[in-house]
Amino acid sequence: MKKKITIGQTDLQVAPFNLGGNVFGWTLDENKSFAILDAYVEAGFDFIDTADMYSYWVDGGAGGQSETILGKWMKARGNRDKVVIATKVGGPTGVNEIDTSRAHILETVDQSLKRLQTDYIDLYYTHYDDEKTPVEETLSAYDELIKAGKIRHIAVSNITPERLRTSLAVSEKNNLPKYQALQPLYNLVERQGYERDYAPIVAEHGLTVFPYYALASGFLTGKYRSEADFQKSPRGQGAANYLNERGLTVLNALDEVAKRHQTVPAAVALAWLSAQPHIGGPVASATSEEQLHEILSSVSLDLDGTDLELLDIASK
Repeated sequence: MKKKITIGQTDLQVAPFNLGGNVFGWTLDENKSFAILDAYVEAGFDFIDTADMYSYWVDGGAGGQSETILGKWMKARGNRDKVVIATKVGGPTGVNEIDTSRAHILETVDQSLKRLQTDYIDLYYTHYDDEKTPVEETLSAYDELIKAGKIRHIAVSNITPERLRTSLAVSEKNNLPKYQALQPLYNLVERQGYERDYAPIVAEHGLTVFPYYALASGFLTGKYRSEADFQKSPRGQGAANYLNERGLTVLNALDEVAKRHQTVPAAVALAWLSAQPHIGGPVASATSEEQLHEILSSVSLDLDGTDLELLDIASK
């Protein structure tokens, strides 16, 4: 296991991989979720990512299935102090619109704590930004929650570069909690948005980055290479967007590097992400133990300059 990374300017230290909990209660039932979580911690990892809205799309409700399963698992294993839990607030469901108001945050955090069967959340994300609540109001709500011991640190996901800059400036000026991590869309086939708009802010403020869609809806595993392949899984259609000349060039480069290291394309794609500046580790989910071990193998995969250059050129 590579050494742990420290999130931003916090005391949170995590193994350099973030297990995505979006599949718990969606494509995985409770028993299968427990099996994945057990295998993950047995492999020496400790950082788990979920959100209050996962997985509202299953039944058109308000979500909470993923947090509920995670809470039951931690209770059953008695391991709350051995794992670092990130969850999120503000995301849209069939019931709630995007909402980062104080009232919504204060109400929602208690629901998350109850489902997670814990009295604190290690890292609490603004999942989506409603772009109308003043950032001072959102950050002041987090300040209340930190003082109450309900959350330890804050992070942010889907936010415009402008609102992120404003939030960081307001935190510093008013001595309010500061976002310590960013969870952006970033992977080998979607680089420009993050690298152009967010990487400079990340560097300036010392944020730690945990990219989501790290495997581009499964496209970077290499299992979708033709129209017929998109029927293979519920997420197949998401990967269809990348099946073009550039996408295939990236897959060919991944194949070449994977062959050189006797590994799989998914592990190479994740190792490439981890090799980029300020990346704390990719966020990825698994629906089988075999898949889990494949993606976790990325942590011990050291790509050399030749590998990185080949992937860089293919994905530019």
